Amino acid sequence: MDVRPGVFDEMADDGTRVRAPYSRYRAWFDDENHQRLLSKAADAEAAFRRTGITFNVYGEDDATERLIPFDIVPRVISGSEWAQLVKGIEQRVVAINAFLHDIYHRQDIVRAGRVPAELIIDNAAFLPQMVGVDPPGNIYTHIVGIDLVRTGENAFAVLEDNARTPSGVSYMLENRETMLQMFPELFQDIRVRPIEDYPMHLRRTLSDCGPANSSTPPTVAVLTPGTYNSAYFEHAFLAEQMGAELVEGHDLRVIGGRVCMRTTQGDQPIDVLYRRVDDDFLDPLNFNPDSMLGVPGILDVYRAGNITLANAPGTGIADDKAIYSYMPEIIEFYTGEKPILDNVHTWRCAEPDSLAYVLDRLDELVVKEVHGSGGYGMLIGPTSTKAERSTFAEKLRAQPDAYIAQPTLALSSVPVLTQAGLAPRHVDLRPFVLVSPKGVHVTPGGLTRVALQEGSLVVNSSQGGGTKDTWVLED
Repeated sequence: MDVRPGVFDEMADDGTRVRAPYSRYRAWFDDENHQRLLSKAADAEAAFRRTGITFNVYGEDDATERLIPFDIVPRVISGSEWAQLVKGIEQRVVAINAFLHDIYHRQDIVRAGRVPAELIIDNAAFLPQMVGVDPPGNIYTHIVGIDLVRTGENAFAVLEDNARTPSGVSYMLENRETMLQMFPELFQDIRVRPIEDYPMHLRRTLSDCGPANSSTPPTVAVLTPGTYNSAYFEHAFLAEQMGAELVEGHDLRVIGGRVCMRTTQGDQPIDVLYRRVDDDFLDPLNFNPDSMLGVPGILDVYRAGNITLANAPGTGIADDKAIYSYMPEIIEFYTGEKPILDNVHTWRCAEPDSLAYVLDRLDELVVKEVHGSGGYGMLIGPTSTKAERSTFAEKLRAQPDAYIAQPTLALSSVPVLTQAGLAPRHVDLRPFVLVSPKGVHVTPGGLTRVALQEGSLVVNSSQGGGTKDTWVLED
């Protein structure tokens, strides 16, 4: 297998020596018939199609649902590597939750001069309606996705925080289920930490965050925008796996200060709503008056403490990429500790010196929208054209505060199965974190996203990326 110069390959970092976490898998792989593996890969794709594991891409004329490509070569992480990652992830999500509570209350971090006031007050994701609101259990971010990249043996860094509505956990679970079905012998020989209990942990986390007047056990439901949403499969999947109701806005109404869902036995109050509807569409009385996806008055019920919304409204400010650039300061301010996991160096284009630096080096840097997601609205300098850089320069000059820039990282690679054998492709990792008053739970593994095109650094499914099963070893 050819490894690109300057890129750390997680199976064979020098192209020949197999790293210890992969030793048993690679021994198994070398004994396998290549055509059998290709046949298994085709079987996996067919299974995903039967299950309906698809997504929609917004903004395209072709509304056909797409299958997220799945590669059958797993990503393997040692137990000791994972233990260090968990420490850093736990530290980060605790700081994010403390930051959210602070900016909607005293704003001590602003008073201390550690984060600029305008970055909070003028932020489109900051919700004045949440000022002074205390969520049940003081938890804002019940479900968090932390996007990690790797550039060396012990070099992990956080690329993005997803504290609003992190998606992809259903693909993580289905990837594992598919691998268990395709290669049961692998899991008999290699001790991989299980992830199948994630829905149970999710249900327990949500229940532990119920309001003071919750029923016993709390009634939990999942709010979806509907079947045309790109992540609808995941909404339905998680509701089924948790044993929770899947509801849309028109299924709910406010009665007597509670949010109730229509059932065959009449209106039933909901204690916890895992909402997959964006803030702006959540409540037409308090946000976008044209929204048909939310529930009129639900924010008033929430502010009165009669329902838990997971994640809390207003958490999207923690996803802001300008806020991300201050995360080292945020972590130290609220925990008193230095960050365990590094940030990627970030230039805030709102600052004149940074803007000048970025404009001079557009061919070297990755430029992202502050509120962007899904790989949209970004420029990857080294692979861009002169015309694309010229267009982006105009955008930066017109609205510099809407962009940040980062160096083009040599993301680690993991082999994928091809017709010719194994070939390295760049990856990132999104571990999923559950937070309740009883503690933080990090699912062992997460969603590995892989850039299936040779040399590509864009792993998002909307941009042609695929996924892998992520193994955390028991060692």
